Amino acid sequence: MTGRFGSRLAAVIAERGPLCVGIDPHAPLLAAWGLPDDAAGAREFGLRVVEAASGRIGIVKPQIAFFERHGAAGYAALEEVLATARSSNLLVIADVKRGDVGSTVDAYGEAWLTPGSPLEADAMTAVAYQGFGSLDGVFARAAASGKGVFVLAATSNPESAEVQARRGSDGATVAADMVRRAAAHDGEVGVVVGATVSLPEAGIDPRVLADVPVLAPGFGAQGARLSDAPQLFGAAIDRVLPNVARSVLAEGPGGIVGAIDAARAEVASWQR
Repeated sequence: MTGRFGSRLAAVIAERGPLCVGIDPHAPLLAAWGLPDDAAGAREFGLRVVEAASGRIGIVKPQIAFFERHGAAGYAALEEVLATARSSNLLVIADVKRGDVGSTVDAYGEAWLTPGSPLEADAMTAVAYQGFGSLDGVFARAAASGKGVFVLAATSNPESAEVQARRGSDGATVAADMVRRAAAHDGEVGVVVGATVSLPEAGIDPRVLADVPVLAPGFGAQGARLSDAPQLFGAAIDRVLPNVARSVLAEGPGGIVGAIDAARAEVASWQR
């Protein structure tokens, strides 16, 4: 895949829809799949999810923590899963949630967004707790390489409201400010907004949210329903990438294809 990230993402959505499937090899799922809770199990799990997703959807989101917990062997497994997913014409969002300042955050961008890197993905998630401008180097690298960045704006965990719903001197919440700043990047920078988040409570205007790609975890096991997405996101619904993970992965190797197809059909129904 080459070209600007926003254009590539739009092409994937037009061809295969916006559904995003998580690749989350945590211990209970590995056990349910009959796989060992080690790097080899994570590798096999990831490759099977990629196989099930290929040709059905266009976007996958590996949760890096579940590979990282196995150390160097886990990262080796992750590298293979990333490469296989991208070679299968899937757009890969690495859920890494990295953030820092200066050369450190630039190095994170180099790891995940550089063409030819062992950890190359099509996009990464990032944290702007140090200020939105702290990610400027990552944004520049992403733009130069046709990659994307999704900045956390309003996450699903209840504790997040303590920070994300806090209002500044202009009356805007932290979450709303993340969305506004992302919108200035003309569709090349997205945001993460959980599907269990109330946009009014987070202070997010759906009309502004409609200007950016929105990665939306929280569907399925976390409580949000795909059928509720149009009501949850309003004017921004056409920019939403609904992420499903445990609700699909829990169906096991014999049921994951059917679960993906069912989720894809449900998403297609609210796109009409």
